[in-house]
Amino acid sequence: MMKLNAIQADKIWGYERWIASTHPNGCQKEFEQFAGGDYPLLVKVIQANDTLSVQVHPDDTTAQLYEQCRGKTECWYVLSAGKDAQLVYGMNGIYSPSEIRRAIETNSMSDLLRYVKVEAGDFVYIPAGTVHAIGGGLRLLEVQQSSDITYRLFDWGRGRECHVEKGIASIKNEGIRDVARFPGVFSCPYFLLEEITVESRYSTLLPPAKGESRPSDYVLFFVLDGEGKVNGKKAAAEDIFAFAPGEEVSASGDLHLMKIMPAAERRS
Repeated sequence: MMKLNAIQADKIWGYERWIASTHPNGCQKEFEQFAGGDYPLLVKVIQANDTLSVQVHPDDTTAQLYEQCRGKTECWYVLSAGKDAQLVYGMNGIYSPSEIRRAIETNSMSDLLRYVKVEAGDFVYIPAGTVHAIGGGLRLLEVQQSSDITYRLFDWGRGRECHVEKGIASIKNEGIRDVARFPGVFSCPYFLLEEITVESRYSTLLPPAKGESRPSDYVLFFVLDGEGKVNGKKAAAEDIFAFAPGEEVSASGDLHLMKIMPAAERRS
């Protein structure tokens, strides 16, 4: 078991902490060595004091075409939310590339977007190709494919580089689900999440690797809130622990955990 140390990156809208990463743009070398290479997921905590750009991430096929890398399907668990906090989740209709391009050029992109109010405990699944933006006043746990590809479509007049043509080419309107409280367990083709409440004690034995272990066999436990211990180490809100296949996980205290692991199809 290893307790991971975050890598923080300050942004014009707030900051993000890469808390489990072997990606070259923010690699935790000790985690890379522990897992034995390229972990297929990247986990972040995002603090949005201001609204992020309107953006889209490519799927595996488009990312390979443009960037020769993985695509970026992701999800958000809302850790905290200011009053009336909202985010952009998809578009409010089906628009042609020319309609989207014109909206960007005329600074009317905001008229095409779907706005959703969220609060702490809500869950948002963002399959690659979904237009989205995090609103100000939000703190999120983000679980995603290990990819750092973002195409900005519109940046609210802040003047940063946008990637309009690649972004428009990446847009899809598939797989969007209703925003709601986290259902307890969630799975998609890339990752699996499970919410665990520790009342006094919790213990589980992780499945052993089938043959030689690979990075995709490793499992993460993130502390949503509470205090206690994980395998004897002090644990508090936003700590994250990595476990090897076959290890025993033992937690005590008053802890609210999120178990995070690559989906089974990524471990085959």
